Formats: sequence, structure tokens, C-alpha cells
Amino acid sequence: MKPSIVLVGRPNVGKSTLFNRLTKTRDAIVADIPGLTRDRHYGHGKLGSKPYLVIDTGGFEPLAKDGIMHEMARQTEQAIVEADVIIFVVDGRTGLTAQDKEIANKLRKADRPVFVAVNKSEGMNRGIVIADFHELALGEPLGISATHGEGVRALVELALEPYPEPEDDREKDDVLKVAIVGRPNVGKSTMINALLGEERVIAFDQPGTTRDAIYVDFERGGRKYTLIDTAGLRRKGKVFETIEKFSVIKTLQSIEDAHVVVLVLDARQDISDQDAHIAGFVVESGRALVVAVNKWDGLDPYVRERIKGDLERKLKFLDFAKFHYVSALKGQGLEQVFRSVDAAYKAATANLSTPQLTRTLIDAVAKQSPPRHGIFRPKLRYAHQGGQNPPLIVIHGNALEHIPDSYRRYLEHIFREVFKLQGTPLRIQFNVSHNPFADRKPPEKNRRKPKPEDS
Repeated sequence: MKPSIVLVGRPNVGKSTLFNRLTKTRDAIVADIPGLTRDRHYGHGKLGSKPYLVIDTGGFEPLAKDGIMHEMARQTEQAIVEADVIIFVVDGRTGLTAQDKEIANKLRKADRPVFVAVNKSEGMNRGIVIADFHELALGEPLGISATHGEGVRALVELALEPYPEPEDDREKDDVLKVAIVGRPNVGKSTMINALLGEERVIAFDQPGTTRDAIYVDFERGGRKYTLIDTAGLRRKGKVFETIEKFSVIKTLQSIEDAHVVVLVLDARQDISDQDAHIAGFVVESGRALVVAVNKWDGLDPYVRERIKGDLERKLKFLDFAKFHYVSALKGQGLEQVFRSVDAAYKAATANLSTPQLTRTLIDAVAKQSPPRHGIFRPKLRYAHQGGQNPPLIVIHGNALEHIPDSYRRYLEHIFREVFKLQGTPLRIQFNVSHNPFADRKPPEKNRRKPKPEDS
């Protein structure tokens, strides 16, 4: 699984600037869970071929006793417990403060690698700037500038040094990894117990590399699966107990590690921002998705129609996914869920031929050509597959940078329909064909110079 790096520090030391630098964008918030994670953001980072998760916490006031600052301190402490590496961001221009010392006292008890990043040190003598921070006794401080990027790569290289280059073991064998995710008390544990109890072929439950992530191998219909449990499944004798404690980091890492994600929703509760953010991260990660709306039994027809309307409106961006209405407690609908899991994985790993993709593209353009953008008329010439899981379709042509999102969605709908790509996100990439003569200067015309007249 991806290692996770948490950024910790008092307010206004540059944590968010460093977060944006590590995620290489100014709007890289892929999961911002209101209420649960007050001012705590999650994003993707990558160092060479090493991917990682980065968490930006709110300003850490460890001595706060109540109010928002107390809540932010509590959430920061939770992030420290869950993360693999801690980067303690301090302000080199302000110097060492009493608050920094209080935070350092907390971090020394964390049993995690801690790196002190002395930010805002650009244009200053690094040796002098970092000298005060040796007093924190958290190792050698590193001078950085989050704004200008100075020293940031070296900092991340040190933080990720213990973690080897990743191997995509999702593609190594025929075992299908399925992450069961969702907010607390939606019935994830009941669903897992129903699946395992029904088959009675539990081989083992093996702790994963991430704290509290449990991997459970089992067979269903002759196919091998590994369930990645994010509900805190524990074995006690022959009985499975569950500790329903929501961990954002654990959930995000489980999504990354899976082939297919089953998002469990509670039919008896309104769709929350938390549900939508988890779903959004699945889409951002490019994972195949099946949605299981649990606790469907006992609802009258009117309520069911209202719930379906709410789902369609609030989770419109999941229109590619198959929705199932189930009762994990009674074991109803779970067979259909796993049929959709298999179908979603098949779609995510489908091989799409270049001739058929190009024919589909040409037919789509013939039915509806892309709109003109000023003097530019985009021309779509051919398409080929650029990747799998999720499928990536690369389209070549001219003036493609002017194609609007509405036309991209139109093409996505056509490709999904023709190639039966239900259950998986679909990426479309436009490549503008380069004219090799575009940058050449026109040749000078050979004009015959007039001869000077004889005087």
C-alpha cells in the first residue's frame, strides 16, 4: 500500500503550501471530510515511481481544551496515529516557539519517523536558520521553501527512504481484491460476515502492511477473492468481531490497493458529504466500483422511490456504476453484487482494439461534430487504448484543446455503450497532432537584386 505522510505544525507555518507542492497542484484536495476531519485534507503525491498519500492537518494547538482548535488538535492527533511518516513543519523566519516545543513533546511519543522541515528559509543562511530547531531533539532539521520548492525533494526522499519501489501486485495473480468501504454503521461488517459465513471457506485473516487493514481470502463461485476490510474486522475464535472505527487513511489506502471497490450506503440514512467524498476518491483513484445500498428490506415502495431519486441526484457522478439494493443482514442481493464486481473488473481490464475505437470515434463525430471554438474547428482523427484499470482512450487530432467538457462526456457515453464499460471510470486523453513544419520560418524568396545603374 502507499505510505502516508502527515503534515503537522502550528497555524500559518506553510503546511498547505507544502501540501500543494507535494501534490503538484493548487486544488489537489481529493478528500476533504467535513465534521470528521476538521480542516484535514488528503491528496496524492509521487516521488519518481514511488506514490504516497499526503495529509494536510489544521493548525495544531495541543493545549487547546475546547472549541474548534480543540477539535482540530484531536483530529491531528488521530492523523498522527494513522500515518506512516510525520513531517513537522516549523517557521524559519519566526524561529522556535513554545508552541513548537509542545508539539514536539507530542510527536516524540508517536512512535513514527518524524522529520522537522524548517520552512520559509529561502534567501537565508540555512545553517543559522535551522540551528535553533536542534533543541526539539527530533533529528537533523531540514531547511526548505514550500513556496519555491527548495529542499522539498530531499525532504520527501528521506521520508520515503524505508519504502521500496512499489510492485503492482494487483496484476500478479488471478485473485481479485475487493475493498468494502463506507462510513461507520452502514453495514460493512454485516456484509463481510454474511459473505464469509455463507461460503465457509475462510482460509486466514492476515494483517496488512497498514495498521488495522485486514485481508480475508475466500472463494465464491469457483473464483478466488481477497476482501480488504476497512471496518476493523478481528477474529476471536471462530466468531468475527468488528470494531467500527472510521479511518480515512485506512480507507483511502484500501481503495488504492483494490481492483474493485464496493461502496456500502445505508438506505435508512440520507446520503452524506462523507459518502460523496469517499465515492469521489474511488473515481479519482480510477478504481472499478459497485454500490451496495444496504438495509433495503422492510422499506415501503414510496420510500424506496424517494431514496433512488436522492441517490441519482446526489451521486450523479457515479452514473457509470451499478447500484444494488441489498440486505446484508438477510443475505439478500449479495450474489448480484459479486456478479457486478466481476463485470466491473472485466470492463476495467478490457482490451480495446484500435480499429474499433477509431470506427466508433468516426461514427460519433458523424452523428455530432464537436462545436467550433472561434476560428478553431477541432478535428478528431483516430483513437487507441492508452491503459487499463481504468481504461484510457487516447484520441489524436487537431485543435483538441478546444473541445468542451460536454463533448468529452458525449464521447465517453458512446465508448461506454459500444464497449460495454459499465462499472469502471473511463479516462479520455486528447493528443494534439504536431505539425513538424509549424515552427519553421518560411524560406526567403529569391529575389533578383537590381543591378546598379551605370553612372
